[in-house]
Amino acid sequence: MQQLRWQVARLGSMGKIGVGLFVVAGIFFLGAVLPAKKELAALEERAETLQMQAKQRLLSGDVPIVEKKLTNDQALQAFYEFFPRFDSSPFWIRELVRIAQKQGVEVNSSDFKLTFERDWRLSRYEIIAPVRGRYSQIRGFMAEALETIPNMAITGFTIKRDNVQSTQLEMRLEISLYLNE
Repeated sequence: MQQLRWQVARLGSMGKIGVGLFVVAGIFFLGAVLPAKKELAALEERAETLQMQAKQRLLSGDVPIVEKKLTNDQALQAFYEFFPRFDSSPFWIRELVRIAQKQGVEVNSSDFKLTFERDWRLSRYEIIAPVRGRYSQIRGFMAEALETIPNMAITGFTIKRDNVQSTQLEMRLEISLYLNE
């Protein structure tokens, strides 16, 4: 123990800072980088599986030749059909609330605004939602919402923390739901 104290004293303030940064880097690696690597490996495996299935489907002839080549009008129609109908907006809002509850994020009263674009067949449902939770909860909420609701886009957000020690974040989340008219 005496020798350890002597070694620490010998490091000096810069050495102590260096050791501290090394420890923080190790914790960050274990807490953030390794889980992200595991998630990346799972996503790469999923992508590879989907690519193999798509190739097998094309080779087996399950996809008619008509589906392989679309005219511009057909492609535009398929694009618009991807988006859910306008009257399904309550379902998507309930889905957002469900995901928030699942991730442990508190969603306070939100502002909603419906915008119809003049020359588009799409309408934009703008939602400004004040949310509260830990960083990991909010990040999980945003990721799952984007994955679950394909017609959603996060158009902006502002993060606020009361003080440095606080684990709770307050976030103003700006979301757009694109719906087919």
